Amino acid sequence: MAIPSFLDAPLRALRAHVRAYFGQPDPLRATVLIVAAFFLLGLWRLGIPSKTMFDEIHYVPAARRLIELTRRLNPEHPLLGKEAIAIGIRLFGDHSFGWRFPNLVLGTIGLFAGTRALWWASGSRRVSLLFAFLLATDFIWFILSRIAMLDMAMASMMALGMWQWALSARPQWADRRGGRVHLICAGLFFGLSLGGKWNGAPLLVLPGLLFAWQRAAALELIPPRLIPGRRPRSLGAVVTGLGRWLFATRAGPVRGVSLVEAGLWLGLWPLVAYLATFAPAFFYQVQPMTFAGLIPWQRYMLQLQDSVVKPHRYMSRWWQWIFNLRPIWFLYEHIDGEQRGILMLGNPVSMLVGLPALAWCAVKGWKGEALPALIVVLYVLSLIFWAINGKPVQFYYHYELAGTFLMAALALTLGTWWDKGLKWPGKTTLALTAVVFIGFYPIISAAPLPGKKSYVDYMWLKSWR
Repeated sequence: MAIPSFLDAPLRALRAHVRAYFGQPDPLRATVLIVAAFFLLGLWRLGIPSKTMFDEIHYVPAARRLIELTRRLNPEHPLLGKEAIAIGIRLFGDHSFGWRFPNLVLGTIGLFAGTRALWWASGSRRVSLLFAFLLATDFIWFILSRIAMLDMAMASMMALGMWQWALSARPQWADRRGGRVHLICAGLFFGLSLGGKWNGAPLLVLPGLLFAWQRAAALELIPPRLIPGRRPRSLGAVVTGLGRWLFATRAGPVRGVSLVEAGLWLGLWPLVAYLATFAPAFFYQVQPMTFAGLIPWQRYMLQLQDSVVKPHRYMSRWWQWIFNLRPIWFLYEHIDGEQRGILMLGNPVSMLVGLPALAWCAVKGWKGEALPALIVVLYVLSLIFWAINGKPVQFYYHYELAGTFLMAALALTLGTWWDKGLKWPGKTTLALTAVVFIGFYPIISAAPLPGKKSYVDYMWLKSWR
C-alpha cells in the first residue's frame, strides 16, 4: 500500500531520528530496550504457580527463617540468594510474587551487566546486542529469573563482576583512580557471586591470573619463546624485574594498580565480601554463627552438598547438558485453574548452534586472539566445576554459567561475521531462535496449556520426557 505523500516527510524524519537514536557506537539505549522487554515478559504471570515449585520448597522456608532469625535451615548453601527472597517477602508479602520478584530483578540486572561486559570487552555494538538477545532467549536465564532459587543471585553477581572487570582495563579508566574503582567493584561482585552459590568458584581465579600475565607481558618479563620476536633476557634481568612485576603501577592491564594491590582486590576482598553475606546468621536465636565458626562452617556446607546421593528422575551429567539432552521439569500439573508446565531446557537452536561457534572461538584463541580464548576458557571452567565435582546428583540448570558463555561465543562469532559482511548466519540464527522461543514460551512460563498431554507437543527427543 502506497504511503500518502503528506506522510512521507514525517516518516523520513522519524526514520532519521530512530537511526540517530540507536546508531550510536555504544549500544546502551538498545540494550536497555532489550533488557526492559525481558523484564516485562518475565513479570507477566510471575506469581503463577501460586504455590512453591521444585526447589522453592527448600529456599522459601529458609528465607522465612532468615526473616524470623530463629535457626538455620538449608545450611548447605550460602545465604545471599535466600536473603534476596527474604527481601521480596518483606516488601511484597509471603506469596509467590514476593518470593520470585527478587530473582527477576537479579536476572534483569545480570542480563544488562553481561551485555555491557561483552560490549567493553569486544568493542562491537553488534556482538553485544546479539548476546543480549541470545541470553534473554536461551530459556535457562529466563526460567531461573522467574523462580525462587539461588542460581540467579550467583549468576547476576558474576555478570556484574565481569562487567566491572572488563571496565577496569579500558584505556579511559587508565588513571590512578578509575581503574582501581572498577577493580574493587569486580572483586566485590565476584565475592557476592560465591554468596549466592559456589558454582562460579573456578572462574574467580582467572581475573587475578590474567592480571599477573598481562602485567608480566607489559613489563617484558614473559619468556621470549612465548612471545615471537622478543630477544632472550638474562636471568639477572628477570630476577630484577620480579620486583617491578609485583610493585610497578605504570603498566597494563590497570595502570595505577600494582600486582600486589590487584591480588588484594581480586583475591582477599572477594572472600571478605563472601563471608559478609553470612552476617544475618550471627543473630540466629538458636546456634548463632561466630567468627571462629565461619571457616569450619564452609567445610560443613561442602560435606552436606556431597551427602545428597538419592537418585532423582531428572538427574543428568555435564556432557548431556552440552547437547541439550536431559532437561528437568520444574512444574507440570493442573494448578491455578489450568494445566501448566515449566520445562527447564535450553533453546534447541542457540544451544546447539553455539557449539560450532565455540569451536570457532577456540581456533581463534589458539591463533592468539584474546577475547575468543577467554570465552572458551570461561566456558570450560564453568563445566569443570561439575565434571570433577563430587556431588552425585546434578541437573541441567547447573549449565547456567557455561550456557551464558556459550551464548557469548555464539554472539562473538555471528557478530564478527556480520561486521565483515557475512550476515545470513546471524539473521538466520536470530530468526530461528526467536521462533523457537515463542513456540516454547507456554511450556517455559507456566502459561495455560490445552490439556494434560500437551507436553507431548514439545518432546522433540525421547530423553526430554
